[in-house]
Amino acid sequence: MNKWITIRGPRHSYQISIRTIKVIIYLLLANAAAVVLCTSLGSLMIPPLNVIRTLLGIGDPSDFMIIFELRMPRVVIGMLVGSALAVSGALLQGIVRNPLTSPDVIGITGGASLGTVVFILYFSQVSIRYMPVSSIAGAFGAAFLIYLFAYRKGITPLRLVLVGIGMATALTAVTYMLILSASFTPTAVAVKAFTFMTGSIYGVSWARDVKTLLPWIIVLMPVALLYARHLNVQELGDDVAASVGSAVHTKRTILLIISVALAGAAVAIGGAINFIGLMAPHIARKLVGPAYGGVIPVSALIGSLVLLLSDLVARVAFIPLDIPAGVFTAAIGAPFFIYLLYRHRNGS
Repeated sequence: MNKWITIRGPRHSYQISIRTIKVIIYLLLANAAAVVLCTSLGSLMIPPLNVIRTLLGIGDPSDFMIIFELRMPRVVIGMLVGSALAVSGALLQGIVRNPLTSPDVIGITGGASLGTVVFILYFSQVSIRYMPVSSIAGAFGAAFLIYLFAYRKGITPLRLVLVGIGMATALTAVTYMLILSASFTPTAVAVKAFTFMTGSIYGVSWARDVKTLLPWIIVLMPVALLYARHLNVQELGDDVAASVGSAVHTKRTILLIISVALAGAAVAIGGAINFIGLMAPHIARKLVGPAYGGVIPVSALIGSLVLLLSDLVARVAFIPLDIPAGVFTAAIGAPFFIYLLYRHRNGS
């Protein structure tokens, strides 16, 4: 039996393995279970069967407001933000060909955070729909500075990571200094900015947050999947990729734009949630192998699942406190990053 399925279009084709399809199905089921669990648990427990019935439109009307108005927006944002950060990290690792790379590690998330905090502090009267634009602008600014400082007769993966770590630290310091020095800012706005820097999807809504983030995901995710095959070619090296007809620099630039835009859009709504972009692609490659046609969708589902479960623990483990989800992703991700550093300690 053929282990691969090829989907052909008029201009593009897409190949995916049977194994990847099975993994995607299992992860879809895991995400569905997490959605039911996250919607069920809280200060008021709703039985999972009631949740399923309500989601199908045949449940108790008394549960409808709690599920659809209070909990479901948070669940949907968790899925969107987690998947966007994971795909951004997968693209970035493929572009740089460095397993230690992710948007938060090399400072792209820090730039997006700075852009969003500037929007919160100085442009809070403007419609929130423009906040991803500010965040993405900050992310691109950070990416440009990282490239500028890391370039020395070319870019090496190690130099890029080291410069990126330094840039991430500097941008975080600037962001906190900006919050603390903005004496004109109301306390509520400053608290919102501090919470944002930790990474939280608390208090999101359909109209304000889901409708703001969803268009970016709908546009960028399919493009990322479409360009995934170019990462497979670039894994062989620039010379080989060019020899088989790939416009290496053009495709790499497009992939970088997609990665930075996904990270910026996710940070604009979910805040500085760290390490999902680092962990999810590694887990995906362990499950489906190195082909990016499988890594991209599997990373998205893993990122969604990780953030849903992290936010669930943050929300219910310390009731009545609502801990930012970023605290728990960092608690998992920091040891994971140290493990990767140890594993690749002898690499370049």
